[in-house]
Amino acid sequence: MPRPRADFDDVRPFEFRDPDEVLDAETMYTVYEIARLLQGLDPDRELDRETEDVLLDWAIPWMLDNQESFVFAEPDADDEPGYYGLR
Repeated sequence: MPRPRADFDDVRPFEFRDPDEVLDAETMYTVYEIARLLQGLDPDRELDRETEDVLLDWAIPWMLDNQESFVFAEPDADDEPGYYGLR
């Protein structure tokens, strides 16, 4: 349900960072690790499933919007995620 803007004490600009501001050019990451990095978290940090799902909801569209910046490497096994890095 919509709420009045006055209900919120902290309203900030909605901005996404560029991939090269988030990722190291010499490293490949899973989408899960990228989702954590976008939130300023350590890429190895353990998260509960619900939190990880929310972070993925932000990371996947960001990656699609910046697809020209990424390269992809196949996963080691079919049940593992692939890896992404900067082009």
